[in-house]
Amino acid sequence: MFTGIVEETGFIKSFDGKRLVIECKNVLDGTKIGDSIAIDGCCQTVTAMSSNTFSADVSSETLRITKGFKTGECVNLERALLPQGLIENASAAGKEGCMRSTRSTRMGGHIVQGHVDGTAKYLGDMTFEVSKDLDKYIVYKGSITVNGVSLTVSKNQNNTFAVAIISHTLENTNLKYLKTGDLVNIETDILGRYVEKFLSRQNNNITEDFLKENGFM
Repeated sequence: MFTGIVEETGFIKSFDGKRLVIECKNVLDGTKIGDSIAIDGCCQTVTAMSSNTFSADVSSETLRITKGFKTGECVNLERALLPQGLIENASAAGKEGCMRSTRSTRMGGHIVQGHVDGTAKYLGDMTFEVSKDLDKYIVYKGSITVNGVSLTVSKNQNNTFAVAIISHTLENTNLKYLKTGDLVNIETDILGRYVEKFLSRQNNNITEDFLKENGFM
């Protein structure tokens, strides 16, 4: 699990279609082989490390669902999160290895799985175009992850959405490099998908009264 708060940007040193090598610094601190790191919002497992790189083996499904990886490209990086309570328990039990493998932080973003739902096309001015399948999970003032960055939807209509972004976030992520027509990885809010499934199983004829009775309005 992640928060969508990018820790640093790194660069793709090489990618041969299967093995991805990322050059970076901060996210290597405390990381070991087998840990998870989100690369542009896509959760990947560390399979090898050096003093300034880590490697990950990319599946065909990952390549199918994401925008892909290009050598030299700047990518957003975030290590997996470990809740504070688990760290304290691990420390009490003398399991320092658990403490080294992940990190604990405030949930400054939102719940991010690192499971990319698909891609969106950048239209300029922090506005993106998505498919109808993804658009149904995007709501005004809701949370969304763009290239691994937790953002708030400021507008949503006609299969497009815009996000509110502060200068600090823009300057410290690869979103500052976006050009019109570029693809980005999108992960919609997991809560919306759970709500949809619950409603579809409860009642196929959703009404305003039904939503009020079940606490959705």
